[in-house]
Amino acid sequence: MMEEHLFSAFPKDDDLFADCYTEERTYEFCGHVLKITQSFSTDLGVAGSVWDSALALCRYFAEQKISFRRRKVIELGAGTGIVGILAVLLGGDVTFTDLPRALKEIESNISVNVPSSCIHCSRVRALSWGHNHTWFPGDYDFVLGSDIVYLPEIYPLPVRTLRHLSAQSATVYLSSKMRREHRTISFYEEILPQHFQCRLLHRNEEQNINLYKATQQEHHAGRH
Repeated sequence: MMEEHLFSAFPKDDDLFADCYTEERTYEFCGHVLKITQSFSTDLGVAGSVWDSALALCRYFAEQKISFRRRKVIELGAGTGIVGILAVLLGGDVTFTDLPRALKEIESNISVNVPSSCIHCSRVRALSWGHNHTWFPGDYDFVLGSDIVYLPEIYPLPVRTLRHLSAQSATVYLSSKMRREHRTISFYEEILPQHFQCRLLHRNEEQNINLYKATQQEHHAGRH
C-alpha cells in the first residue's frame, strides 16, 4: 500500500507512458561524464526519469566542490541513481534506496558509471519511508534527496525516516520543485523545522527549484 501511495503522487496521465521506451542521456559534473538510462514506462512511473531537481543538486555539489570522501551517504528515492552515483565518484560510500520496482534501474546505471575499483562503495536497497527505515543505521554523514516531497498526506513518513537516518548529526541535502498543488513549501517551512534546522541554500526561479540544507535539532537527536 505504501508503495502505491508513493507512485500515485503525480496526477495520472494515460498518455504519459503510452510508448514504453528507454533513453540514455549524458551529463557532466565535476569532470565525470555520467551516462544515465531513463526508463519511460508505466512500471517505473516517476522513478524512471532524471528530474531537474536531481540535476540541480548535482550542480550544487559541483559548484560548491563538495567532497564525500570517506563519508557514509544514503540517498532517498534514488530513481535513476544519478545523485548517488555522483556522490560515489566524489568519494562517498553510498547506499541507494527506493521502492523495490526501481532498484533494477539504479543497479544498471551504477554498473555503467561506477568503476570496478569503487563498486564496493555502492549498495542498493529497498526502503519505504516511515516503515522499514529502522532496518538502516542512523550514523550516516549525509542524507540526500531530490523531489521526494510531493504528497502532503505522507509528509510525516519522510520526516520520520530523515530523523532516524540522521540521528548522529548527518547533513541533509534536499532539492525540490516547489509545486503549489503539493504544498511543498509547507513541508520546508512548517513541518521539517519542527525537527531540523533548515536553511535555503539556493533558489532557481526559472525552474522553481529550491535546495535546502538541514541538520537535526539537538533536542531531537536520537529520538525516533
